[in-house]
Amino acid sequence: MAYSIRVHVPGGPEALVLEEVPMPVPGQGEVLLRQHAIGVNYIDIYHRSGLYKLPGYPATIGSEGAGEIIAVGPGVERLKVGDRVAYAGPLGAYADIRTVSENRLVKLPDGIDYELAASMLLRGMTVRSLLREVYRVDKGTTLLFHAAAGGVGLIACQWVRALGATMIGTVSSDAKANLARENGCTHVINTTREDFVERTRALTGGKGCDVVYDSVGKDTFPKSLDCLKPKGLWVSFGNSSGPVPPFELTALKGSLFATRPSILAYTATTQELEENAADLFEMVLSKKIRITSNHRYPLARAADAHRDLETRRTTGSVILVP
Repeated sequence: MAYSIRVHVPGGPEALVLEEVPMPVPGQGEVLLRQHAIGVNYIDIYHRSGLYKLPGYPATIGSEGAGEIIAVGPGVERLKVGDRVAYAGPLGAYADIRTVSENRLVKLPDGIDYELAASMLLRGMTVRSLLREVYRVDKGTTLLFHAAAGGVGLIACQWVRALGATMIGTVSSDAKANLARENGCTHVINTTREDFVERTRALTGGKGCDVVYDSVGKDTFPKSLDCLKPKGLWVSFGNSSGPVPPFELTALKGSLFATRPSILAYTATTQELEENAADLFEMVLSKKIRITSNHRYPLARAADAHRDLETRRTTGSVILVP
């Protein structure tokens, strides 16, 4: 038998229930994975609460994990039993043993252990997509990044520093401000005391930013648009405060652009997935990026992990350990 955290009805953290389930069997093109670490991400809260619809119930949520392949199904050619692998995207991570399509897995290089992989793959590949594909950040770029001390934000701080760009980050406390600065954020705005639009305008000499990365949603819209220079790009990639309400295209004054990127769209093929992950692994192994995983919970305490993440009691990455 295997164990899984399942959701029977959308709701709060109490909706996460640990249950014994039949041992999964890998199908065509799938492998059976014994997981050693599972990443906890804000999208898991959206799935649990019903903000993002699931295919059916009961459902196992979670989109990130790392472990060892213990069996392979028919048609598997790229991977074998014993391989150390990780994934970011396929639902069903909150389990000790699960099946995953081989084309959604990446091999872990030496120097990247299971807990490190589960702490960074989804967030790190998201940052890589945001900074290298959604908008090509370079030395001349000035950007605004909301929630700069979160799991995605801290990786972004370091990656932007490595690229030589100027990063303005928003945070909700002095402690988080210090953390963002320590990780390379050029300018930090504490939104409990400062208006981020006024401060951003002041920091950019009234010009505004080339791009705004916004994972907050309702609470930062439409003010994020006011931080952009003409022809700037607003990147909405999360809803931690709630979804952005419908808006008229006329809100994009100044010939602004807007996008709603998904990591799955930017890693749709195995080649794209491997290239993204390889860039991330290189940044970590070369020590240009240091991953902070300050919060480690047993799988059975997934509800506690969600409570702490929702109430902003976490910084950096959060993992579950089966």
